[in-house]
Amino acid sequence: MTYAEPGDTVKIHYTAKLEDGEIFDTSSGKDPVQFTLGEKQVMPGIEEAVLGMAEGQSKTHEIQPDKAYGEPKQELIVRVDRNQFPEEMNPDVGQHLRFSDSHGREIIARVIDVTDDAVTVDANHPLAGEKVTFDIELVEVSKPAPEIK
Repeated sequence: MTYAEPGDTVKIHYTAKLEDGEIFDTSSGKDPVQFTLGEKQVMPGIEEAVLGMAEGQSKTHEIQPDKAYGEPKQELIVRVDRNQFPEEMNPDVGQHLRFSDSHGREIIARVIDVTDDAVTVDANHPLAGEKVTFDIELVEVSKPAPEIK
């Protein structure tokens, strides 16, 4: 039997659920997700769940916020003066806006409050602070090629 170890490339199928059981993402009906263990290509909680699994094994794994989408960060909630927006723009609570940071990277933020003077946006991941559960099936484990010396 082949077990998943650091450095292995694995393929998984998953279904991701919120605490209330609502499915928010799945690979069902798609190709399995491929990543290399230890390369930080997926959230830490997924890597931890897959490590030690046997090829063909399935499991359910609950992931705390710090190993999933992170805890909400207060510094990602920003109040922006209304005069920073085009006059014709009327942001609504719940709307997603795109901004560029000082390095030119795109940031998507959700409007959480609107007043006559300002718009408050939250750039935290929508699932920050949430505990999530993943049903995982380890489809395939590929061991790295041995080094030739």
